[in-house]
Amino acid sequence: MPPSAAMNIHHLELFYYVARHGGITEAVRNIPYGIQQPAVSGQVAQLEEYLGVVLFQRRPFALTPAGEKLYRFIEPFFSNVQNVAAELQGGKARQVRIGASTVILRDHLPRFFKKVRARFPNLKITLREGYQMELEALLQKEEIDLALTVIEKKPPSGIHSLPLVSLPLALLVEASGGVTAPEQLWSRDRIQEPLICLPAHEAISRHFQQGLSRRGVDWFPGMEVSSIDLIETYVAGGFGIGVSVRVPKARVPDGVRVIPLPPAEFEPISVGALWRGKIPAVMQALLDELQAGAKRLAEPDAEQ
Repeated sequence: MPPSAAMNIHHLELFYYVARHGGITEAVRNIPYGIQQPAVSGQVAQLEEYLGVVLFQRRPFALTPAGEKLYRFIEPFFSNVQNVAAELQGGKARQVRIGASTVILRDHLPRFFKKVRARFPNLKITLREGYQMELEALLQKEEIDLALTVIEKKPPSGIHSLPLVSLPLALLVEASGGVTAPEQLWSRDRIQEPLICLPAHEAISRHFQQGLSRRGVDWFPGMEVSSIDLIETYVAGGFGIGVSVRVPKARVPDGVRVIPLPPAEFEPISVGALWRGKIPAVMQALLDELQAGAKRLAEPDAEQ
């Protein structure tokens, strides 16, 4: 290649993603536009040919000294491009698509949106309701940008996670009833009250049944509903006992008593954020607010 030929900036961008994510396969999953693995591999090879050096070892992945030097030089630029673009766009509209449960969308997100909108006045927000499996699927299909949901395990490759709050399991009983502690139920030969719960594949239901199994207690669903709201409604109506989570500072519904379950026996639910690829400035602002809110939630004497 003639010495006068200019270095291809797009090749540098592709190398940045390869170096940042530890290989070509992971880079393809995180590049914010469509490109195939062979194209990335070929264009990075062209960059190596232009420079006359090997930038990284393929298997196992490792940057060479030349690759380290080049990455240190280009990283500050490419890692801040989106932030600078957001600043330059000023009042232009931005969009963020968020998926979460009804409770999160209704009771928790509105106050955070107010603060984010103060920084991004023309922010367009799209909300999708769903539970863990639905939201993970929407994220994989890139139909949402951010999922606020239960986090149980290491997310799939290309998905980033941020735990926000741990919520202990709790029983919901009719306030006028006589049940005030879970031991009153466990000591029975058979629990007569119908169990009202989410579908069996949801984390709350699975963690609850695992806890019952540890205690040697059999109690199977008598009513399966699609949301925590419905659990509260049917418990208040006298249809049975519900299993839910205890959210600090949340208003207890009229006619319902909340009975915490011991975390050592009933594994709490971890709720957090999931997203793909590099996070834009508006989503980072929302995550910052959510983290601050989760911290306040854990401080019983602090105001919301």
